[in-house]
Amino acid sequence: MVNILAFIPLLLYTFFSEDTSVSLFANWIYNNFTMVPAKILQGVNLHTLFTSLFLHADIFHIGGNMLYLYIFGDNIEDFLGHLRFLLFYFVCGLVADLAHILSIASSAGLQIPTLGASGAISGVMGAYILLYPRSRIQTLIFTIVITVVSVPAVFFLGFWFILQLLYTWLGMGGNVAYWAHIGGFVAGIVLGMIAKRKRKPKPETSYYTEIRI
Repeated sequence: MVNILAFIPLLLYTFFSEDTSVSLFANWIYNNFTMVPAKILQGVNLHTLFTSLFLHADIFHIGGNMLYLYIFGDNIEDFLGHLRFLLFYFVCGLVADLAHILSIASSAGLQIPTLGASGAISGVMGAYILLYPRSRIQTLIFTIVITVVSVPAVFFLGFWFILQLLYTWLGMGGNVAYWAHIGGFVAGIVLGMIAKRKRKPKPETSYYTEIRI
């Protein structure tokens, strides 16, 4: 819900960019709450390590992140409880932020603002692959025809994680912080292992998502 509310000013800016008040408000949010790695290394604007987790660049950015949070987040929240899930979410997001900062090799890259919940959500996915590996993901595959395939979560999420590693190896960063995804995912697995020692996960269920090929 916070992600959606935080996105509203930026959504309004998309449609009403000529409105001065909307433009000023959107720019104020962007300038004060996105994470700039160089400032973090200087010990400035440390709050943006967390506020940037609730901001998104466009409708496709937030749509993809919220889809994955909807698919995988409820089981992890049920397993951890509301307050522990919130703490888990922030820790995974923080690890993701730090992984992204450490991956930047140029001074110019340190000046580029970062935003998005994908690092924290990657943590949710990491915990999910550990706690619910056999849960079936009903996946749409787009080839010549549309096919629905039931894929175990361990394969679906494992394939996703391998793609993140492959993208970094090939240098396909673009505007996506793949190392944040990797860092968040690993953090989710580690925190999931700690939580699993204390209690067993509930029975696994099936979910729906899609892969375009």
